[in-house]
Amino acid sequence: MVEKKQVRIEPKESQRVPTGIPGFDELCGGGLLRNRSYLLSGTAGAGKTIFGLQYLYNGITKYGENGLYIATEERPEQVRENVKQFGWDFEALEDEGKLAILDACSTKIGIPSHEKYVDVRPFDMRSMLDQIIAIQEDIDAKRALVDGTTSIGFYLQDPAKIRVELLKLSTTLEILGLTSLMTCEIIDESSTSRFGVETFVTEGTIMMYYKRSEAIRVRSIEIFKMRGSNHSQSIHPYEITKNGIEVHPREEVYIA
Repeated sequence: MVEKKQVRIEPKESQRVPTGIPGFDELCGGGLLRNRSYLLSGTAGAGKTIFGLQYLYNGITKYGENGLYIATEERPEQVRENVKQFGWDFEALEDEGKLAILDACSTKIGIPSHEKYVDVRPFDMRSMLDQIIAIQEDIDAKRALVDGTTSIGFYLQDPAKIRVELLKLSTTLEILGLTSLMTCEIIDESSTSRFGVETFVTEGTIMMYYKRSEAIRVRSIEIFKMRGSNHSQSIHPYEITKNGIEVHPREEVYIA
């Protein structure tokens, strides 16, 4: 009797979405799987937002894929100013219709917004999804960054509701043809999400660590899971440079 072995069929190269982040795509067969959503988890200072914004910027400038940034925790004007340190001109990309920023922060904290795209309610998933659909039609976006899921979770409180609402969000992004990153702030590096449900509504989880080792802090990255794709099982160091994040795929880090 011949034993049949299950063979994993890797997606075609055309289905890969390269992040363009130096060193990262080598860890996962050339990039993310198209039309899927991924959770980007890490503690404060790990560089989650930088990773996500670099993914959008590279998509536009290197691969001709327009991007959508959903800002739930930081005002758009702050973001535009912060990314200038890396040489990224977000205002120019917005003027060219290649990048759209949805301000889902200002209303939440009770201040007026003069942005082109504004989520007018403190939090309402239906309203946010309507905005996302309209923006995607406006600029034909192919990539999205939701920064972040943690503020949505604090508003909803109940893990069951959080799971349902984030599932609506990730599924809508995928149906619209968006390959998306969703950031998640954790306080304990032994966990992969803040509320214990975020990893179940995405197709993969990328962990970014900022761990103290003796007198210094070391940044490292791990692909915790990526459904339908082979990926590195190791933890690799990365740096935040003047050009953004750079991963060192041939080096490994041991986290105690």
